[in-house]
Amino acid sequence: MNTKHICFLSVCIIAIAVFINSCKKEDKSNIPNLLTTGTWQLASLQVDHYIGDSKIKTDTLNADCDTTQLLTFFKDNTCTYTNFDCKVQPTAKGKWTLADNRLYLTSDITVLDATKAGKSQPFTQVQIANLGQFSLVFNTGDIGAYYTTTQPRTITRYGFIRQKATSAK
Repeated sequence: MNTKHICFLSVCIIAIAVFINSCKKEDKSNIPNLLTTGTWQLASLQVDHYIGDSKIKTDTLNADCDTTQLLTFFKDNTCTYTNFDCKVQPTAKGKWTLADNRLYLTSDITVLDATKAGKSQPFTQVQIANLGQFSLVFNTGDIGAYYTTTQPRTITRYGFIRQKATSAK
């Protein structure tokens, strides 16, 4: 009789383990955590011009910028950008989301843009090229996966570095 109880208990434990293991798990992706931990300062801004997959030229923008440009993502899926386009201006606010594959980010943040003589949304469709603890690289523009060998494309690359958190003294 004791053996029957042990077998029954073992079957119950296995059934409970299978049930727990089959439950939907919480998303443990580290990407939202990396984005929302701290503030990102723009370190470089390049515009690459291509025809097909051949790079024709690269323009480096904001090379002499002495204005700190900051991008901040918050856990409530809002974001801010301060001093876009190397101009002292009010902080722009918007919302952001990640694609299911975590490789693309979209944001409705609207900034004042001198190059476009008005407002623009520079991060409506962003390919995350690199994301680490201290660096973040976005590609925007013509980032589609398919293009012809004669198609002109322009890809803007934003390179950010994480700012050190300031501690209260």
